[in-house]
Amino acid sequence: MRAGDWLLRAGAVLEPFAGREAGREARLMLGAASGWSAARVAVARDEGLAPEVLGRAEAMLERRLAREPLALILGEWGFFGRSFAVTRDTLVPRPDTETLVELALAEPFGRVIDLGTGSGAIAVTLLAERGAASGVATDLSAGALEVAGGNAARHGVAGRLAFVQADWWQGVEGRFDLIVSNPPYVSAAEYDRLAPEITRYEPRAALTPGGDGDGLSAYRAILAGVGLHLSPGGRVLVEIGAAQGEAVVALFAAAGLDAVAVHPDMTGKARVVSGRARAVV
Repeated sequence: MRAGDWLLRAGAVLEPFAGREAGREARLMLGAASGWSAARVAVARDEGLAPEVLGRAEAMLERRLAREPLALILGEWGFFGRSFAVTRDTLVPRPDTETLVELALAEPFGRVIDLGTGSGAIAVTLLAERGAASGVATDLSAGALEVAGGNAARHGVAGRLAFVQADWWQGVEGRFDLIVSNPPYVSAAEYDRLAPEITRYEPRAALTPGGDGDGLSAYRAILAGVGLHLSPGGRVLVEIGAAQGEAVVALFAAAGLDAVAVHPDMTGKARVVSGRARAVV
């Protein structure tokens, strides 16, 4: 089979649920199956596919048709210009979360903690962008911490990033100039409406705190430790659901944080809430 024929067929069968991304997903699968660069895939329409390449591409396509996320099929995904290993123990890094990273990088910081780090995408990116900084990354999942540790080594920050298996602040010591988190914030009712790529394959505990609550319990847990762990003048940045801005702002204010604000993502939806500890006078 020619590469172009396979790409056309794969794009057609992916289109009902992948939409405009169907062609791109097909090209990424073929590139991974063949070892070809993106540039070569783009011009390889008339190139024949070796049987072993076709077999790998077909296996990937079958997994995608079962609604497995492409990131898990490929085993890695891009975030803030870097590639991160991902598994079923971690969330797939999303462009929305880059808003939090951009805001974090807008001011200097020396010591950062990423609560609920997952793949480590946030913590690793921050330290890779700021060579003098160091930090801690926590997660309740041992599997997620293993993936995050590999990503830290991959991007040359392992010596500056400590990992702690913890339920939020459990076992964490010291103060930080920057606290960041993309916590589970999807309510139980909202979770049931998510796409099968999410509910079947990504860790539920990283997406929703569960129960019949309001999806805000993780923010309450994070803010409970601010008094002990945030340096004077330090910042807190958390990702939020698009409708949670007002509620999370109220929680930040109740925790005694100043300069509390809601920030939009690239689509204009509320995505991050930030606050600052009072500086010592």
